[in-house]
Amino acid sequence: MTSSILLLPEPRASTPLEGTYVFPEKQLILLSAPRPQALRFAAARLQTVLKEHLGLSWEVVASPAVPEAQMGVALRVTPGEVGEPEGYRLHVTPRGIDIRAHDEAGVYYAVCTLNQLLRQLTGSLPCMLIRDWPDYPARGVMLDISRDKVPTLETLYDLVDLLSTWKINQFQLYTEHTFAYRNHPEVWAQASPLTGEEILDLDAFCRERFIELVPNQNSFGHMQRWLKHPRYAPLAEVEGEFETPWGIERGPFSLCPVDSGSLTLVENLYDELLPHFASRMFNVGCDETFDLGQGRSKQACQERGTGRVYLDFLLKIHRAVQMRGHRMQFWGDIITQHPDLVAELPKDLLALEWGYEASHPFDDHGALFAASGVPFHVCPGTSAWCSVAGRTDNALANLRNAAETGLKHGASGYLNTDWGDHGHWQVLPVSYLGLAAGAAYCWCLTANGELDIARAVSLFAFEDPSGAMGLLAYGLGNVYQAVGFEPPNASALFWILQWRLPQIGTLASAGPDPFTRTLAAIEQAMDHLGGERMGRKDAPLVRDEFTLTARLLRHACRRGLLASEAEKARARPTRQELRRDLEEVLEEYQRIWLLRNRPGGLADSLARLEAMRVDYVGQDA
Repeated sequence: MTSSILLLPEPRASTPLEGTYVFPEKQLILLSAPRPQALRFAAARLQTVLKEHLGLSWEVVASPAVPEAQMGVALRVTPGEVGEPEGYRLHVTPRGIDIRAHDEAGVYYAVCTLNQLLRQLTGSLPCMLIRDWPDYPARGVMLDISRDKVPTLETLYDLVDLLSTWKINQFQLYTEHTFAYRNHPEVWAQASPLTGEEILDLDAFCRERFIELVPNQNSFGHMQRWLKHPRYAPLAEVEGEFETPWGIERGPFSLCPVDSGSLTLVENLYDELLPHFASRMFNVGCDETFDLGQGRSKQACQERGTGRVYLDFLLKIHRAVQMRGHRMQFWGDIITQHPDLVAELPKDLLALEWGYEASHPFDDHGALFAASGVPFHVCPGTSAWCSVAGRTDNALANLRNAAETGLKHGASGYLNTDWGDHGHWQVLPVSYLGLAAGAAYCWCLTANGELDIARAVSLFAFEDPSGAMGLLAYGLGNVYQAVGFEPPNASALFWILQWRLPQIGTLASAGPDPFTRTLAAIEQAMDHLGGERMGRKDAPLVRDEFTLTARLLRHACRRGLLASEAEKARARPTRQELRRDLEEVLEEYQRIWLLRNRPGGLADSLARLEAMRVDYVGQDA
């Protein structure tokens, strides 16, 4: 393979061979498998690329009883020749292309690789032999649809389709209140939730692409969207203030684990939710239950220990999941705070070890789960949330750290997460870089650890052969470093848009001219816009999304200039200028939101931006 050819993910092994295969005008695509019908979708994807990029119309056949000279591509399921699940061998010879795979998914992944090759070459392929299979059996993506964006079905279809070409095989939608539970209409009334029918359709769409749509419903913490309603309020652990690692919060937040009604509620949710999914996996959440022991379960926690009370309720949930024929996944952040209890976890569940900083201790926690015999997945993230534009360097280090230590300790899966905390301000294309890098690292880390991620994202996410969009996303995602202050799990620029002016002024100590310096970094990244050649059908929208992203970052810098005493001698915006800019931003934010997402949640997200208006009232000094 020539050095100019790039794949996402890069295959495990590729050997160049002598010769070239020149595509004839009329050839056949052979399906050779016990169930050739199961390969039809993969063959159709190949037909589309042959037609669009080479102008060829090749028919599909399922019988080998045709002249061998007419076989352009053979898609074969041969587990005896390819021993690794989802593995494949792609052999390009001067006579044609032969694909042999362990299973049907392996054929699909081989076709995804072949299609990426065809999009970069014209009329012929250099001969080669690719041998490929995944590091991780489960390679997932979880998208937050509960804070505040609920994507349209078209948006979800487009994302799933893209992820499948990167060989992702699991997908989850993080759910608190955004499934249309018919027995609980008041909870989702304003949320534009996904309905049961839509989940059934999405599930079928995923399965066609060899993706398992895993049900997800938080079942312990993060239940405030339920507990704020009178019908569910009696189940809350706390009503007023409670302590968290980042300060004082107000309840309600978690279900009370010693109230029998809490288990009754979640079982009712499971009975309504789970039949819509073909998957036997189920993520029940149970993370960040920081209010546990600070309210109604205080006495139980004092008598038995907070960790024991947590585990006892977790085991009740586990039994409820088992009874419904599913295997439980749960977030492992609380149980790792009680390492002496980890060994008591049932060995048929899956712990989800999550963390989003580059230095997250995946190594320590992975060793704990492995030593206890508890199956686990590593769960890094895109670093897109609470950032506006992403945090490129942190994301890549976090994603790679998870892949390395997961392999070291025998993790059976890798779940890349994309959250929407505090308004879900990042547009979806901002997350492409982290999603693509995670897909590459969890497929084969040795082949993809040094992947040119900017170029790969440009080609395979933005369909931009110029490389400009990848450089834009990469560079804009690193603007967070220019401020000189990096809060945990967020960018300073994001918080500047949510903090009041007196809080922002303290950032002047981060170094000389932090906001002037950051404005220059934004412009340097945005210089790539205009030189790109995107082939995506939504290319105009993607340009508008990044333009809005840059405008939000600029607004944050200008707020910093307004607030910072150290910047007084320099050109500073007036309150009136910022007020006018904010009004235009709000209008554009609403327009762009509705092009990929449902209206539910928009008012809540907008309110966080509108809160800046109070700082722009009155005259400048």
